[in-house]
Amino acid sequence: MILGINGLGRIGKLTLWRQIAGKRFREIVVNTGREVGTSLSDIAHYITRDSTYGSLPMYLHGCTSCGDVIRDVDDSTGTMTIDGIKVTALRKSRDPRMLEWKTHGVKLVVDTTGQFLDPTLGADHSGGAMRGHLEAGAERVILSAPFKIKDKARTMPDDAVTCVKGINEHRYDPAKHTLVSAASCTTTCLSHMMKPLLDAFGAKRILTASMATVHAATGSQQVLDRLAKPGATDLRKSRGILNNIILTSTGAAKALALVLPEMKQIGFIAESVRVPISTGSLIILVVNIQEDESKASINRSVINDIYRKAAALPGSYLVYTDEQNVSGDIIAMPKAAAIIEGHETHTRTAEVSVDIERVTGLKKDLIAQLKDVEIGIPLTQAVIYGWYDNEMGNYVNMLCELTAYIAED
Repeated sequence: MILGINGLGRIGKLTLWRQIAGKRFREIVVNTGREVGTSLSDIAHYITRDSTYGSLPMYLHGCTSCGDVIRDVDDSTGTMTIDGIKVTALRKSRDPRMLEWKTHGVKLVVDTTGQFLDPTLGADHSGGAMRGHLEAGAERVILSAPFKIKDKARTMPDDAVTCVKGINEHRYDPAKHTLVSAASCTTTCLSHMMKPLLDAFGAKRILTASMATVHAATGSQQVLDRLAKPGATDLRKSRGILNNIILTSTGAAKALALVLPEMKQIGFIAESVRVPISTGSLIILVVNIQEDESKASINRSVINDIYRKAAALPGSYLVYTDEQNVSGDIIAMPKAAAIIEGHETHTRTAEVSVDIERVTGLKKDLIAQLKDVEIGIPLTQAVIYGWYDNEMGNYVNMLCELTAYIAED
């Protein structure tokens, strides 16, 4: 099969690296959307080097002296060979429906541009749309971002689905779905942190949950302060990332319910803080779990054992560690959707008093029969730390695993 990649930014380039290494596709076609530098050789130069992950030869073969991995660069045909895989670069248009997928035999496209997020827009939308890939000849489109419907009156189309590998990829139906969102790096990590807890306790016992992601910088941020764009409401995104900790937002809470529907029963809130590093992020997850008197009390050992067992399951994308890590330690860790830092798991059990007169749904005559209007609920609060390499290690690896899964159908 021939794979198409739309966009050659951070996720696009690293997806190309990962797919070249995996040798799952016999040919790859990438679209830059415009001319780059002075020739195709400048694109090859960009592909070969990365400021975060080093060189492509080192990534592929573990050495820098193994010779050039990019050969036969032909500017007239837009082709090159990367480690034996033919790669064609399209450099004419950003509009998905104008891309030559059919001409090149591309049936599966991974869109990494972050520009075409609305699955309700038609292929002929003036600003371009992900459905344009289908009109251009592709049969499936995988989006490296969450869907975002601009018109709130519209609902998610039946042919669109959100999947995270290792969580709910079984929801993908090749007879039905043509648009697939691979969610985000944060949702990917968070879903792999929440699923073991849901499996162990059930949604009814997890009363509330919250998370904060301490997230590395992304390409949407500014190197230096600049004026905000017209209509911008978050002025902090216009501030320089090199020397600031910046409060921002995340759609992880909403997206999480798409891949783990049980989360709709749980009060959940998500926040995000951007910090000045290139990659390597952290989720701090706080859950409040109701104790069960018929079972052992929930403590640090119980929580860590849940994650140890989940990480040991065949095909698991969860990693458990008792080591003391820093963000740089987890960069490029393969197939690690989430890395649980068991050393920092904390729990506290207490009895929470509830005034039942304020509980909605209870009849007044029932309340009148009770001697006490306050009841105690034994509750354990657990704090769990999960690392994730928001570029290669977590997101790109998981995106490529999902791509391979869809390509098999």
